[in-house]
Amino acid sequence: MASAPVAERGVVLEATRVERLAYTRCQAAEALGISTSTFNRRVFPFVEALEMDWGTHLIPVDELERFLAERRRAAGAAPRGPGRSGRKSNLPDEVMARIREERASGTSLAEIARGLNADRLQTSQGGRRWWPSTVRAVLTRTGAP
Repeated sequence: MASAPVAERGVVLEATRVERLAYTRCQAAEALGISTSTFNRRVFPFVEALEMDWGTHLIPVDELERFLAERRRAAGAAPRGPGRSGRKSNLPDEVMARIREERASGTSLAEIARGLNADRLQTSQGGRRWWPSTVRAVLTRTGAP
């Protein structure tokens, strides 16, 4: 009588640490909401990656989380200067006063922009053309109604 084949039993080991799935550089960049080239230049040099035999680099999720946590801590600790952020306005006071006065008298933003363009006045950043949105930005910045 032939005996039935005995199934081999495998050995099950308890894992002490399981890493979550690793990202490729493209997937990591997409997860961070940045371009792949930005990821390659600004993030990849600072994270530990797994290099595979075929040349692909895999980035563990915990490495991305560590990198982001360090960046957030550094950003939160950095002192912020007083005042508004952004470019400084180089607009002469006379031009700002003119815009405020014309708007207070009921002139539309487009009409104010046309008048500034007709007088060949430059914008605060040296632009040659005024737009209604540029006039609105000046009014918003100066707190005019």
